[in-house]
Amino acid sequence: MSDQISVTGIKAFGYHGVLPHEAVDGQEFIVDLKVNLDLHTVSISDDLNDTINYADLAQIVHNNIVGERVQLIERLAGRIADEIMAAHKVIRSIQVTVHKPHAPVTLDFDDISVTITR
Repeated sequence: MSDQISVTGIKAFGYHGVLPHEAVDGQEFIVDLKVNLDLHTVSISDDLNDTINYADLAQIVHNNIVGERVQLIERLAGRIADEIMAAHKVIRSIQVTVHKPHAPVTLDFDDISVTITR
């Protein structure tokens, strides 16, 4: 059994995408995290040192959205997942969803997203 920390709706402006104009114009990306870990100790201790700081998670996401450009949101999601897992060894698994609500698709849609689980 695993406990979970969720951080949803992390928004930042980035320049990811396959099309040339995406590298120039950029767009908003939104990321949701679900981190599975054992929270038993912190549920007793009430000590931040016994868990993962949510701000640290959000900062890693933000840095990746505004950082080095990738073509595919699959790569962006994988990079975020790998970096968070490397920074926090207590994580049992992570689910990262990258939303690209303004993707250059000529049909009406609400959202396009990719979810990666590590």
